[in-house]
Amino acid sequence: MSPFGFSVWELTAALGVTAVAAWVQGNVGFGFALVSVPVLALVDPQLVASPQLLLMVPLTLAMVWRERADVRWEGLLWVLVGRLPGLILGAWLLTWAPPALLDGLVGGLVLAAATLLARGRTWRRTRVNQMLAGGFSGASSIVSAIGGPPIALLYRDERGPALRATLAAIFAVGIGTTLVARWAAGAVGLRDLAVAGVAAPGLALGLALSRRTRAWIEGQRLRRAVLGLASVAAFGLLLRAWSRLGGMS
Repeated sequence: MSPFGFSVWELTAALGVTAVAAWVQGNVGFGFALVSVPVLALVDPQLVASPQLLLMVPLTLAMVWRERADVRWEGLLWVLVGRLPGLILGAWLLTWAPPALLDGLVGGLVLAAATLLARGRTWRRTRVNQMLAGGFSGASSIVSAIGGPPIALLYRDERGPALRATLAAIFAVGIGTTLVARWAAGAVGLRDLAVAGVAAPGLALGLALSRRTRAWIEGQRLRRAVLGLASVAAFGLLLRAWSRLGGMS
């Protein structure tokens, strides 16, 4: 048993799952929390969610630096402009809407968007669309802790480097503000720092491996991966909404 109450098995699981999650995000541009949080929550709920937020700070910054020449700075600006009112809207929704309703709403909207895109629908990235995607991402990150799919779907037709670098820049800002808020609320402690420290080598390994595979996950493969991960996130939220409704009955 470690000084923080985790077994060697639990910390090894954190290390391995983090490596896989970092590899996924290093290739597709998002998916770190989508892969790591549900799995590690089954191992021990105390392994999530602040440790993943702490790990995503170096992960997103490393990804921005790795493909910095391909960041779509103008799009990044408009997404962040839309994100602020989205965060406010999400915080307001939490005060009156049941969690099951919010999970179902976000999951349904993400799934609908992924389905339309899979059927060949295309969206022009105008300033309005970018602000709307930023607002949706901000609101969904507050109410469901999943904010990546709306932005990833917006950029799904970009080349891999542009998609990964732009998403990483957006996430770096969002994660930074979320961590500050959680720290102010006392939700980030030494235990979280310890878990993140143990899992950090896995993060480095997964990101390093993605350097060798990211060129293969390009074009149609990348678009399918974005749609697939977004759909998984949507189905996960719908299942959580269903389970919460069951708990209320």
